[in-house]
Amino acid sequence: MNNKQHWENVYNTKQPNEVSWTQVYPTSSMRFFEALNLPKSAKIIDVGGGDSQFVDVLLDQGFENLTVLDISAKALERAQKRLGEKAKRVNWIATNIIDFVPLETYDFWHDRAVFHFLTTPSEIETYKTIVAKAMNPNGHFLIGTFSENGPLKCSGLEIKQYSEKQLIATFEDDFKLIDSFEELHTTPFDTTQHFQFCGFQRNLVD
Repeated sequence: MNNKQHWENVYNTKQPNEVSWTQVYPTSSMRFFEALNLPKSAKIIDVGGGDSQFVDVLLDQGFENLTVLDISAKALERAQKRLGEKAKRVNWIATNIIDFVPLETYDFWHDRAVFHFLTTPSEIETYKTIVAKAMNPNGHFLIGTFSENGPLKCSGLEIKQYSEKQLIATFEDDFKLIDSFEELHTTPFDTTQHFQFCGFQRNLVD
């Protein structure tokens, strides 16, 4: 089973209360995002957004240029069904992040729990190239991964843990750190997962 088949199977067979990553409200992400005070016209992409609630909150706050990307078409379908008419105000992209070819640039890139599924050097380098090219000058990038105290697997797949230092080293060629924080995520089954978040700003391009 390839990655796309894996995730389509997950979203076809499990409900939000049956998967560990579900959040009723994306508290940590929104705390960082709201501190940026971006205009409502800012171009925002949620990578691996699936059927998360992040896009719901942004729509409710009046943001106008939203994109949600996920490898699973079923995940996006569920989000669209939940949002109803509001789904028409979002650009939906079903693709693997390492196959993503951005057709526009963004002011804010959000990734909660996608990057840590990329475990090979080539996948990591591809992601770094894509996110760097996809960001506007001075654009912001928030990434959340399992920390060194987090799980070793998620949804049956191996992941790569990260410390703050490792995330900085990974992206420092193109981004500077502006914030770093940890999160203890409580899953729908009352277990906890330890996340490391780093918020970056795009380095000025010569």
